[in-house]
Amino acid sequence: MSRLRLLSAAALLALASNAHASSFIVTTDAVVGALKATSDATSDVTSSFRDDKIVRAARDDAASFVATEGAIRGVKLESAFDHIRQQLPQLSATDAQLAQAILTI
Repeated sequence: MSRLRLLSAAALLALASNAHASSFIVTTDAVVGALKATSDATSDVTSSFRDDKIVRAARDDAASFVATEGAIRGVKLESAFDHIRQQLPQLSATDAQLAQAILTI
């Protein structure tokens, strides 16, 4: 009976370690995918709007937005969001991604 319990415990341990490894891989893939999406949005916005006066004027508001995790939404930032989305309707970026992109300009 002791040998059966030992084998059962070893099998459960092996299954548990495999589950942790696969969940780590899934989590890593999700994080990398999110970073890639943010990077793509940032590069699209920064290359298109580097000299745009509306977007450049929103930098301080974007900094406040990012620092407060979206709690502070300035008028200039809202205007820049609207302007960017009108100019690039195919862009599917969140407000947070756009604010970060504006900060990199």
